Amino acid sequence: MTSTQRSEILPRSEPEAEGISSSAIRDFLAAVDREVDSLHTFMLLRNGRVVAEASWAPYTLPQRHMLFSLSKSFTSTAAGLAIAEGFFALDDLVVDLLPATAPPPASRSELLGRLKVRHLLSMTTGQSEDSLPAFLRGTARDWQRAFFALPVEHEPGTYFVYNSGATYMVSAIIQQTTGLRVTDFLIPRLFDPLGISDPQWERSPEGIDTGGWGLSLAAEEIARFGQLCLDGGFWKGQRLLPEAWVREATSRQVANGSDPESDWAQGYGYQFWRCRHNAYRGDGAFGQYCVVMPEQNAVLAMTGGLGDMGAPLRLAWEHLLPAMGSAPAERRPGAAEGLHSLCACLRLRPAPGEPIGEPGEFAGRFVLDPNGEGREWVELSRSREVGLSLSIRDGGGTHVLPLPPAGEWATIESAFDLPTQGVLDHGASFLASRAMGVSAARTGAASIVVRLAFLPTPFVADLHLAITAERLIMQYTSNVAFGPRERKPIVGRRVRG
Repeated sequence: MTSTQRSEILPRSEPEAEGISSSAIRDFLAAVDREVDSLHTFMLLRNGRVVAEASWAPYTLPQRHMLFSLSKSFTSTAAGLAIAEGFFALDDLVVDLLPATAPPPASRSELLGRLKVRHLLSMTTGQSEDSLPAFLRGTARDWQRAFFALPVEHEPGTYFVYNSGATYMVSAIIQQTTGLRVTDFLIPRLFDPLGISDPQWERSPEGIDTGGWGLSLAAEEIARFGQLCLDGGFWKGQRLLPEAWVREATSRQVANGSDPESDWAQGYGYQFWRCRHNAYRGDGAFGQYCVVMPEQNAVLAMTGGLGDMGAPLRLAWEHLLPAMGSAPAERRPGAAEGLHSLCACLRLRPAPGEPIGEPGEFAGRFVLDPNGEGREWVELSRSREVGLSLSIRDGGGTHVLPLPPAGEWATIESAFDLPTQGVLDHGASFLASRAMGVSAARTGAASIVVRLAFLPTPFVADLHLAITAERLIMQYTSNVAFGPRERKPIVGRRVRG
């Protein structure tokens, strides 16, 4: 089964049959669409059945999406399985499990020598900072040694610091002890039973799955994993995970704050966050969620490109949680139709502005000044085959981006890439799929904006073009980023003749 095929391994049901009103789900989606910029996909399960699902065009439900740190919960699951099979134990010392890269006894600190697997999983390594930046500095290729080189300043198990590098070390331990990458270890034990075919996970320079990020899955695949956790590791008559591990991994293992109103201060398990309302979740940067609500027997899966990751959780607690009852809900006239109608028309916000119309003064080719992005020239033109389009030449070839009418999205396959500096410095790379959404509009007398949605990712870039008779100024801005969201402007000179 490919990621572009519709999958219905999970049964479907009407919301009211599962004790929640269609109106409450519609109110949630309407609030998200109005207040949050932006979710990409959404799926709600109640009693093991899908009661609502939606995507914001040009994103689609079957398409896989970067999960970032939601990947950690899958690495934790792999660790639980490896422990159950006797490959290592929670209280094994990390330096003993990775002897080839650990410092020799004479040069390691006593605190590092007391670091256990459970401390990696609970983010209590004793390090004062995330080790991931040390992995990505310069040309570092030995991430395990980079982790071991950071000082351990606190007694392991006593001090919480969110540490993606710690999850990478769990992945390294799994590969060292089982002889398999986390992906390959999980395929027969988790992915195949859940109907997740050909899972893709990024690897480190050492050839190890990155563990703390790098997995890409579709919304329903996330939801299936959440349902497995909700059911204590049981799936369609088969036990996939030890029930005790699921309970321990999703329970509070360490305090991580004291704010009763924050979903990031309710405690942390083994690569799972505790939430308010006795829920728990895996989550990833920019709005990738697998939220499990045991008291409501519900799972909420979402992907997105959010600047405020707390917003959809707050709206879920406001609209969805109180609407979940123990008995079938009353069917109100028009409620189901209203929900279906809203789901059918959701879309990512297109490029703001007016119709571009005929290219006019915009038309022509502009040779770009030398720039760090490898862009050589851009050209705005209209042709019988493509219509109005923007062509961009770089080291990967010439990329033709059709520009649809203002307010609309076009979906294309293109190898055109978003500039990575400050955006993908987390170690992420684009998937083999190059699906892209394109929207365009005029923003002034001599300016247009082309909005590019890189669909396997949370990243949506606005390409601003200011054009005069002799030159062009081109600048990128991104909706979200790990670093600066704006790029330095690139200047182009019009080609005459």
